[in-house]
Amino acid sequence: MASDPKIHSFEDVATHNKTKDCWLIIAGKVYDVTTFMEDHPGGDEVLLSATGKDATDDFEDVGHSDSARDMMAKYYIGEIDSTTMPLKRAYVPPKQANYNPDKTPEFVIKILQFLVPLMILALAFVVRRYTKEKSD
Repeated sequence: MASDPKIHSFEDVATHNKTKDCWLIIAGKVYDVTTFMEDHPGGDEVLLSATGKDATDDFEDVGHSDSARDMMAKYYIGEIDSTTMPLKRAYVPPKQANYNPDKTPEFVIKILQFLVPLMILALAFVVRRYTKEKSD
């Protein structure tokens, strides 16, 4: 590592998002992993999916070995300018429909879906019985 690391802006790092030119941001440090793309055990798609953002969580979630962490030193090219990093958006859960304790319209529809076929069936039996008695 150099004694005076180069400071990279987020916008600059985000442009390096291709197989032949791939930079990652992990824990505030910038790594040029272009030469490692073919050797990465998870494949180059994993590295490419981590470009253009802070890949720290992606890196930590995998549970890399100590040797993998030691290997990072040879790809280190500088630090990220934290003032250029986009703010993380807070998770906003999707809005749910309001709870309606009075489900009268829904209840009526369900009852009708059950009763109407029963009424048709009962009517069919009555008609059948009535016509059968007349024919006897």
